[in-house]
Amino acid sequence: MTVKAVIDTNIRVSSLINPFGFPARLRKSFEDGNFHAVISAPMLDKLSEVLSRPRIREKYGITENDITGLLSLIEEQVEDVAVSGDITLCRDKDDDLVIETAIKGKAEYLVTRDDDIKFDKKVLSFLKQHNVTVISLSKISAMIDKS
Repeated sequence: MTVKAVIDTNIRVSSLINPFGFPARLRKSFEDGNFHAVISAPMLDKLSEVLSRPRIREKYGITENDITGLLSLIEEQVEDVAVSGDITLCRDKDDDLVIETAIKGKAEYLVTRDDDIKFDKKVLSFLKQHNVTVISLSKISAMIDKS
């Protein structure tokens, strides 16, 4: 069984900040082709923008090569889906785009640390109607390791 998931920006940024944590392990699984990832252009733009912030780069020692490497990997290996911005569930429009990406990409899972997504009953119910489950890093890592 191949897992199909949307990985939120916060997880991808964390994979560069801490090379030994769950986000980095998930990135390694992705690099190894152990699961199928879905992304949209706005999510990729957001990731690029966050990683390019001087305060993030300086604080965590993220280099231009780190950023280029991650973005290239994503562009080469993910399924890119078009989003239109017609979902408006969250107070943060970026969260709406992540949700729309999961739905339009027919992802089974949405991996995020964002509490606005993880704990909002309306959002969780909406995602469930579209067969998308919000899942933690540790749970998806265990699931991928088993498959």
